Amino acid sequence: MLRVTRFSAQFAWAVLCAVQGCASPPPNPEVPLAPAGERTTLAPGDVFQLKIVGEKDLPDEYQVASDGTVDLPYIHTVAVVGLEPQEVARLIRERLIEEKVLTDPAVVVSVKEYVSKRVTLLGEVQKPGSFPLTPGLTLIQAVSQAGGFTSIANKGQVHLTRAAKNGATNTIVLDMGAITEGDAPDIPLQPGDRIYVKERIF
Repeated sequence: MLRVTRFSAQFAWAVLCAVQGCASPPPNPEVPLAPAGERTTLAPGDVFQLKIVGEKDLPDEYQVASDGTVDLPYIHTVAVVGLEPQEVARLIRERLIEEKVLTDPAVVVSVKEYVSKRVTLLGEVQKPGSFPLTPGLTLIQAVSQAGGFTSIANKGQVHLTRAAKNGATNTIVLDMGAITEGDAPDIPLQPGDRIYVKERIF
Protein backbone atom coordinates (compact mmCIF):
# COMPACT_ATOMS: atom_id res chain seq x y z
CA MET A 1 0.00 0.00 0.00
CA LEU A 2 2.85 2.37 0.88
CA ARG A 3 4.56 1.66 -2.44
CA VAL A 4 1.39 2.54 -4.32
CA THR A 5 0.97 5.74 -2.32
CA ARG A 6 4.56 6.78 -2.90
CA PHE A 7 4.35 5.98 -6.61
CA SER A 8 1.13 8.00 -6.87
CA ALA A 9 2.78 10.97 -5.17
CA GLN A 10 5.78 10.74 -7.49
CA PHE A 11 3.51 10.47 -10.52
CA ALA A 12 1.52 13.50 -9.42
CA TRP A 13 4.75 15.44 -8.96
CA ALA A 14 5.93 14.40 -12.41
CA VAL A 15 2.68 15.66 -13.97
CA LEU A 16 2.99 18.94 -12.08
CA CYS A 17 6.57 19.34 -13.24
CA ALA A 18 5.58 18.67 -16.83
CA VAL A 19 3.08 21.54 -16.58
CA GLN A 20 5.19 24.00 -14.58
CA GLY A 21 8.65 23.05 -15.78
CA CYS A 22 10.09 21.69 -12.52
CA ALA A 23 13.52 20.15 -12.82
CA SER A 24 13.64 17.80 -9.83
CA PRO A 25 11.50 16.36 -7.02
CA PRO A 26 11.19 18.33 -3.78
CA PRO A 27 14.07 17.79 -1.30
CA ASN A 28 13.72 16.55 2.24
CA PRO A 29 12.33 19.13 4.68
CA GLU A 30 14.74 21.62 6.18
CA VAL A 31 16.36 20.37 9.37
CA PRO A 32 16.13 22.77 12.33
CA LEU A 33 19.39 23.84 13.94
CA ALA A 34 20.27 22.83 17.48
CA PRO A 35 20.87 25.53 20.12
CA ALA A 36 24.07 27.40 19.34
CA GLY A 37 27.04 27.40 21.69
CA GLU A 38 27.00 23.78 22.78
CA ARG A 39 27.84 21.96 19.57
CA THR A 40 31.63 22.05 19.67
CA THR A 41 32.63 22.90 23.25
CA LEU A 42 34.72 20.34 25.10
CA ALA A 43 33.41 18.31 28.03
CA PRO A 44 34.71 15.42 30.19
CA GLY A 45 35.54 12.36 28.11
CA ASP A 46 36.06 14.22 24.85
CA VAL A 47 39.22 13.39 22.91
CA PHE A 48 41.20 16.01 21.02
CA GLN A 49 44.42 16.17 19.02
CA LEU A 50 47.06 18.76 19.84
CA LYS A 51 49.90 19.78 17.57
CA ILE A 52 52.63 22.26 18.47
CA VAL A 53 54.57 23.10 15.35
CA GLY A 54 58.19 22.00 15.71
CA GLU A 55 57.53 19.73 18.71
CA LYS A 56 57.38 16.36 16.97
CA ASP A 57 58.15 14.13 19.95
CA LEU A 58 55.12 15.15 22.05
CA PRO A 59 51.96 13.03 22.35
CA ASP A 60 49.27 14.36 20.03
CA GLU A 61 46.10 12.89 21.55
CA TYR A 62 44.51 13.84 24.86
CA GLN A 63 41.27 13.09 26.72
CA VAL A 64 39.47 15.55 28.98
CA ALA A 65 39.37 14.24 32.56
CA SER A 66 36.23 13.99 34.68
CA ASP A 67 37.07 17.32 36.37
CA GLY A 68 37.26 19.09 32.99
CA THR A 69 41.04 19.37 32.88
CA VAL A 70 43.80 17.85 30.79
CA ASP A 71 47.46 17.26 31.64
CA LEU A 72 49.80 18.61 28.97
CA PRO A 73 53.59 18.57 28.54
CA TYR A 74 55.47 21.63 29.84
CA ILE A 75 52.39 23.42 31.29
CA HIS A 76 50.79 20.55 33.23
CA THR A 77 47.09 20.85 34.18
CA VAL A 78 44.85 23.04 32.03
CA ALA A 79 41.08 23.50 32.41
CA VAL A 80 39.44 23.10 29.00
CA VAL A 81 35.81 22.20 29.74
CA GLY A 82 33.35 24.51 28.01
CA LEU A 83 35.93 25.81 25.55
CA GLU A 84 35.87 25.62 21.76
CA PRO A 85 38.88 23.92 20.09
CA GLN A 86 40.29 27.25 18.92
CA GLU A 87 39.95 28.63 22.45
CA VAL A 88 41.90 25.65 23.81
CA ALA A 89 44.64 26.29 21.24
CA ARG A 90 44.80 29.95 22.23
CA LEU A 91 44.94 29.09 25.94
CA ILE A 92 47.75 26.56 25.46
CA ARG A 93 49.72 29.05 23.35
CA GLU A 94 49.38 31.72 26.04
CA ARG A 95 50.49 29.30 28.76
CA LEU A 96 53.52 28.20 26.75
CA ILE A 97 54.56 31.83 26.35
CA GLU A 98 53.82 32.79 29.98
CA GLU A 99 55.93 29.93 31.31
CA LYS A 100 58.70 30.76 28.82
CA VAL A 101 58.63 27.33 27.21
CA LEU A 102 58.34 28.73 23.68
CA THR A 103 58.44 32.30 22.44
CA ASP A 104 55.96 32.19 19.55
CA PRO A 105 54.38 28.72 19.32
CA ALA A 106 51.89 27.70 16.66
CA VAL A 107 49.25 25.50 18.30
CA VAL A 108 46.52 23.53 16.53
CA VAL A 109 43.69 21.72 18.35
CA SER A 110 41.14 19.51 16.61
CA VAL A 111 38.49 17.32 18.21
CA LYS A 112 38.74 13.63 17.40
CA GLU A 113 35.64 12.43 19.23
CA TYR A 114 32.92 14.07 21.31
CA VAL A 115 32.39 11.29 23.84
CA SER A 116 30.20 13.64 25.89
CA LYS A 117 27.99 14.42 22.90
CA ARG A 118 26.11 11.51 21.42
CA VAL A 119 23.54 10.60 18.79
CA THR A 120 21.02 7.80 19.16
CA LEU A 121 19.81 5.43 16.44
CA LEU A 122 16.81 3.22 17.11
CA GLY A 123 14.37 1.12 15.15
CA GLU A 124 15.26 -0.89 12.06
CA VAL A 125 19.07 -0.68 12.09
CA GLN A 126 21.39 -3.62 12.70
CA LYS A 127 22.97 -2.26 15.90
CA PRO A 128 20.65 0.28 17.56
CA GLY A 129 22.11 2.36 20.34
CA SER A 130 23.92 5.55 21.27
CA PHE A 131 27.13 6.62 19.51
CA PRO A 132 29.74 9.34 20.21
CA LEU A 133 29.49 12.30 17.88
CA THR A 134 32.56 12.64 15.69
CA PRO A 135 33.17 15.95 13.89
CA GLY A 136 31.34 16.04 10.55
CA LEU A 137 29.21 12.96 11.28
CA THR A 138 26.29 12.74 8.86
CA LEU A 139 23.07 10.75 8.84
CA ILE A 140 24.38 8.25 6.29
CA GLN A 141 27.58 7.75 8.27
CA ALA A 142 25.64 7.23 11.49
CA VAL A 143 23.43 4.58 9.91
CA SER A 144 26.57 2.89 8.62
CA GLN A 145 28.05 2.91 12.16
CA ALA A 146 24.86 1.21 13.32
CA GLY A 147 25.48 -1.62 10.83
CA GLY A 148 23.08 -0.34 8.18
CA PHE A 149 19.37 -0.92 7.80
CA THR A 150 17.59 -4.18 8.53
CA SER A 151 15.78 -6.00 5.74
CA ILE A 152 12.43 -4.60 6.88
CA ALA A 153 13.52 -0.97 7.32
CA ASN A 154 11.39 1.71 5.72
CA LYS A 155 14.08 4.00 4.29
CA GLY A 156 11.44 6.54 3.35
CA GLN A 157 10.35 6.91 6.98
CA VAL A 158 13.45 7.93 8.92
CA HIS A 159 12.48 10.20 11.83
CA LEU A 160 15.05 12.75 13.04
CA THR A 161 14.32 14.45 16.36
CA ARG A 162 16.41 17.48 17.29
CA ALA A 163 16.33 20.00 20.13
CA ALA A 164 15.04 23.43 19.19
CA LYS A 165 16.38 26.78 20.37
CA ASN A 166 13.42 27.25 22.73
CA GLY A 167 14.11 23.97 24.53
CA ALA A 168 11.41 22.03 22.70
CA THR A 169 12.07 19.31 20.12
CA ASN A 170 11.33 19.08 16.42
CA THR A 171 10.82 15.84 14.51
CA ILE A 172 11.00 15.62 10.73
CA VAL A 173 10.58 12.64 8.42
CA LEU A 174 13.39 12.04 5.94
CA ASP A 175 13.65 9.85 2.87
CA MET A 176 17.06 8.14 2.97
CA GLY A 177 16.55 6.96 -0.60
CA ALA A 178 16.51 10.57 -1.78
CA ILE A 179 19.81 11.18 0.04
CA THR A 180 21.62 8.07 -1.20
CA GLU A 181 20.43 8.71 -4.76
CA GLY A 182 21.69 12.29 -4.65
CA ASP A 183 18.26 13.94 -4.85
CA ALA A 184 18.65 15.48 -1.39
CA PRO A 185 21.71 16.46 0.67
CA ASP A 186 23.04 14.35 3.51
CA ILE A 187 22.22 15.67 7.00
CA PRO A 188 25.07 16.75 9.34
CA LEU A 189 24.19 15.50 12.82
CA GLN A 190 24.32 17.51 16.03
CA PRO A 191 24.61 16.58 19.73
CA GLY A 192 21.52 14.88 21.09
CA ASP A 193 20.01 13.98 17.71
CA ARG A 194 17.71 10.95 17.82
CA ILE A 195 17.09 8.89 14.69
CA TYR A 196 14.31 6.34 14.48
CA VAL A 197 13.91 4.08 11.44
CA LYS A 198 10.39 2.75 11.04
CA GLU A 199 9.45 -0.75 9.94
CA ARG A 200 8.27 -1.30 6.40
CA ILE A 201 4.65 -2.40 6.10
CA PHE A 202 4.19 -5.33 3.74
